Amino acid sequence: MIASQNSLLFDPLELAEMANDITLYLRRFGMLNAAEMDVMRQMMHIKTFKKGSFLLKEGQIAAHLYCNLKGCVREYYLKDAEEKTINFYTEGDSIAHTSYILRAPAKHYLECIEDTTLTVVSYQNDREFNRRFPRFGSICNGKTAAELGHLQEITAEYMVSTPEERYQNLVKNRPDLLNRVPQYQLASYIGVTPESLSRIRNRIRLGN
Repeated sequence: MIASQNSLLFDPLELAEMANDITLYLRRFGMLNAAEMDVMRQMMHIKTFKKGSFLLKEGQIAAHLYCNLKGCVREYYLKDAEEKTINFYTEGDSIAHTSYILRAPAKHYLECIEDTTLTVVSYQNDREFNRRFPRFGSICNGKTAAELGHLQEITAEYMVSTPEERYQNLVKNRPDLLNRVPQYQLASYIGVTPESLSRIRNRIRLGN
């Protein structure tokens, strides 16, 4: 939806280092004590997925939580055999969804559109960690609620804006996507055809 969550706000160089050392990643969670760090290190993994890999497909129940350290993941729906892109997860974004939370079949797809390095936590390990350290679970629940509220605001803004306003918002807030995402996916993201996106770009360029 037009704006990146970037809930963890990592520096790109730090993200690159974290992709090679999970301890560096865990240190960003300042609330973790030594015992929690040791358990989380055992339960969390860093894994690289090739471009074109799917983290989740429609009908599956999400089995993992992710945080993106490097790369890009696209979220989309299939409607009448047409892909409807609704989000891109890039460096620093956490990837959680209702399928994981509600243990219900997903209605969407999560596809890596670049080689992508993620932290990976299974549902079972997540539940076990929160059982052993309920304090951390309370903190995570608060962050999840805040992120859901942010997504609701983004959705509302999307509904009342024009395609051209959505594109300008994209240029302002997520300019990195312009050079790393295929045009047809960007067009779907703002709710237009690729041809309409080209016209929007031309109007903005001529207007400047």
